[in-house]
Amino acid sequence: MTDASALPGQPRGGVLSGPATARAVNVLAPNASAMTLDGTNTWIVSEPGSDLAVVIDPGPLDDAHLRRVVTTAGQAGKRVALTLLTHGHPDHAEGAARFAELTGTRVRALDPALRLGDEGLAAGDVITTGGLELRVVPTPGHTADSLSFHLPADRAVLTGDTILGRGTTVVAHPDGRLGDYLDSLRRLRSLTVDDGVHTVLPGHGPVLDDAQGVVEYYLAHRATRLAQVETAVEDGYRTPAQVVAHVYADVDRSLWPAAELSVRAQMDYLEEHGLI
Repeated sequence: MTDASALPGQPRGGVLSGPATARAVNVLAPNASAMTLDGTNTWIVSEPGSDLAVVIDPGPLDDAHLRRVVTTAGQAGKRVALTLLTHGHPDHAEGAARFAELTGTRVRALDPALRLGDEGLAAGDVITTGGLELRVVPTPGHTADSLSFHLPADRAVLTGDTILGRGTTVVAHPDGRLGDYLDSLRRLRSLTVDDGVHTVLPGHGPVLDDAQGVVEYYLAHRATRLAQVETAVEDGYRTPAQVVAHVYADVDRSLWPAAELSVRAQMDYLEEHGLI
C-alpha cells in the first residue's frame, strides 16, 4: 500500500463524507465514476457558532442527496443561507435549482445562466454569511467559468475541478484553455506562498493537506504532458486521437475521450505559441 504522505498533496485517507476543517463539512454525492472519482464533494461551510451555512456545489440532480445536504446542515444547527457554484458542469451544478427550492436560497455563480437571483460572482468578491469569510478566486482553465473559494480562517481553498483530490483534471476544450489553466495554477500557488493556504478541499476525491505540493505537481505534470504532445506532433502524430493513443497509452482507455479534450487544448496552446 502506498503511503498517502508520499502522494501529491498528501491526500487524507478514510471516509470522504464528514468534517474536513473547522468550517467545512463534505457530503459525498452518490455519482461515482471514472470521471467523478468517488463522487461529487458537496461542501457545507459555516463559521463555528453560527446558525447560517453556505453550500458549495450541490451536485447532481439527486433529490435524496440534496435532502441529505439540508439534513446534515440542520443536524449541526445550521440553516443553508446561500448556494455557490465552482462551475457549471452537471455533476456540480445540475441539482442547484432544485436545491434552491428546498432551501429558499439564491444561487451565485460566474455564469449568469446558472444564477438564481441578481448577484453573481466575480474576482475579488468576498462572501460574508453568518460571520464566515470566503474570497472568490478566478481559476479558469478546466472551464471558462471555473472559480475557487479561499477560506482564510482554515487556511484552505475549495477548488472544484481545478485541483482534484486524486489524479489530475481535464482542460475541457474548447471551453477550457491551457494558458488560462496554467495561470490559475500559479494563482493558487501564490495563495499557498503568500496567504498560508495548506489545505485543498477539492470537488472530487480526498482532502489534500499539502496544497503547495499538489500545485507544484500539477504544474510539473502539465509541463511534462505538453512536451510529450509537442514531441508526438513532431513525430507525425497529427490528430488529437493519434496523440492520445501515443502519449496516454498507459492511461485507462475509458478516460481517453477526456484526455482528447486536454490534448486539443494543449495543441491549441502549442499553435498559439508557434511551437507546432
